[in-house]
Amino acid sequence: MFKIYLSRIARNRLALTGAILMAILAILAIFAPVIAPHHFAEQNLLERLKPPSTKYWMGTDDLGRDILSRLIWGTRVSLIVAFVAVGISTLFGTLIGLISGYFGRWVDSVLMRLVDIILCFPTFFLILMVIAFLEPSITNVMIVIGITSWTGLARLVRGEALSIRERDFVLAAKALGASNSRILFTHLLPNVVAPIIVTATLGVGGAILTESALSFLGLGIQPPAPSWGSMLSAGKDYIHFAWWLSVFPGLAILITVMSFNLLGEGLRDALDPRS
Repeated sequence: MFKIYLSRIARNRLALTGAILMAILAILAIFAPVIAPHHFAEQNLLERLKPPSTKYWMGTDDLGRDILSRLIWGTRVSLIVAFVAVGISTLFGTLIGLISGYFGRWVDSVLMRLVDIILCFPTFFLILMVIAFLEPSITNVMIVIGITSWTGLARLVRGEALSIRERDFVLAAKALGASNSRILFTHLLPNVVAPIIVTATLGVGGAILTESALSFLGLGIQPPAPSWGSMLSAGKDYIHFAWWLSVFPGLAILITVMSFNLLGEGLRDALDPRS
């Protein structure tokens, strides 16, 4: 079955493109200290606001820091934040969705009303509200994005669990005396893994956009740590004569989010049992 899924993804050119781009980004993030020409905090005021050249491929910023090096180091920051945040939201969403769908009745009502209350608030403004009371840091950004982004997955998993709990193999497990936890994690969870993987993959792009937006507003990753959002924010004041300060971080965000979205769409097609 796994080979069938891989062959489907390989035949999907968009998904394959997304996977290749994601692999390149992962290599940049892991080997940033080796690949980056300079350290992200290295300054040279004599070389400030230099345009792209053979010495500085993407130019320098207002403090003389190499844009290319900061983008490469920023890849590590963005991917770490996105993966940890999506991991937290996936854990919350999966557990709450499974429990709500399996037990039903008042448990389902209470948990879904909680979801409805959270969905009443625009997600980004909810994140702003929470993070306003916390010290801006990479840890807080990851946690806040994760604990405010699980509602969609919870409703998806709940719908799948409501359907699966009435199937014969679940009823047989109950008749044989299997515990609720065993049924949840041995019988229900494996049957909802496919939509969870797809949703998590698509969620990475959203987490990167959220982190970039928070850093742009000064509420995310704090200097001197490189973040694509903070680089965009710093470049907006020089956009009329130093375009490279905004263009290259914007392209990095665009390419990264697009690669995860393409991979997510490919996984959705490959893991769809109806295809």
